[in-house]
Amino acid sequence: MDGGDDYMNSIITDDRLTELSNDEIARYSRHLLLPDIGVEGQKRLKAAKVLLVGTGGLGAPLALYLAAAGVGTLGIVDFDVVEASNLQRQIIHSTRDIDRPKVASARDKIKGLNPNVNVVVYDTTLTSANALDIIRDYDIVADGTDNYQTRYLVNDACVLLGKPNVYGSVFQFEGQASVFYAGAGPCYRCLYPAPPPPGLVPSCSEGGVMGVLPGIVGTIQAAEVIKLIVGGADSLIGRLLLFDAWGMKFRELKLEHDSNCPICGDNPTIHELIDYEQFCGLKKTHEEKKFDTITALELKARLDAGEPIQLIDTREPHERAIVKFPNAVAIPIGQAARRIDELDPNIDAVFICKIGQRSVFAMRALDEAGYTGRMLNLQDGVNAWARDVDKSLPTY
Repeated sequence: MDGGDDYMNSIITDDRLTELSNDEIARYSRHLLLPDIGVEGQKRLKAAKVLLVGTGGLGAPLALYLAAAGVGTLGIVDFDVVEASNLQRQIIHSTRDIDRPKVASARDKIKGLNPNVNVVVYDTTLTSANALDIIRDYDIVADGTDNYQTRYLVNDACVLLGKPNVYGSVFQFEGQASVFYAGAGPCYRCLYPAPPPPGLVPSCSEGGVMGVLPGIVGTIQAAEVIKLIVGGADSLIGRLLLFDAWGMKFRELKLEHDSNCPICGDNPTIHELIDYEQFCGLKKTHEEKKFDTITALELKARLDAGEPIQLIDTREPHERAIVKFPNAVAIPIGQAARRIDELDPNIDAVFICKIGQRSVFAMRALDEAGYTGRMLNLQDGVNAWARDVDKSLPTY
């Protein structure tokens, strides 16, 4: 079935429902006045257990709105700590929470908003070893992650356990949302059978994201969770909602179940969780060429000694405007191969990006184009230079 079929009964069984207290009736009165939710729907929200994977840009509005709506149990999985750069969009955290575990910060905000919510925290990375045990106890999983390996892990665990997976993703100005629920519609693998090559799609920390975008997409996810719990509404099962915040446009694509899907198809070949880092190509193979690295302090010492070094900044112009690397030549990644003649193979070349990941692609392109000079990658990028050498420069 797809999301256009009004097939959805609530996933919460009647035997789990309990009465609402007078305080709860007062708190949720605006829900109770809606005939499509009412007392019965609010009881189902109270009985529901929802797992949030990630308490970042998407997880923040998810957690706050589901808590406000009266979802009885919220599980939150996150291994990270709050950083200053999170606060531009991760509204569940505050300045005073910097360096705290995100799950601790999120738990405090949830309990402050609605003390009735039972909050279960998992201060850990979701992995193939623990995903089934964690997800098994929940009715719905809401995926607020920002990497492909965890998205495939969440999808596969939900398929194996028969749980709906409320999906959202954001990048720069664009967002996506859907509900993947094997048996009722397609799963994430039906839409994306294989991940993109590692590094092809930058993360939000490298490519940026408009601060309000995850708030919009995360709130859409929260609405889908509520509808699944209450029942009787068309969900995003079988539909992919696309949102362009800069153009302020919504589009919708119909999704089909793939009968050849390796996990939810007619003849599945995946019957247990796999190594998702290997599946997403994140584990280095011995055939892949490794480039030498240099730390910011080592580079500073060589420059102070007067050694001739070519400094190549592989970032795009809008990113170099944030912080310039002194005396570097700007050669964006996409231009590296065709500008090979601008480099002197007799002089060491140090390649620079934000955190020392994307610059490798420029080095690889030059290597494949036949460049014979020695190339070194600045470890941890321009942020390391700002942190260890020139503290007057900002990190970002």
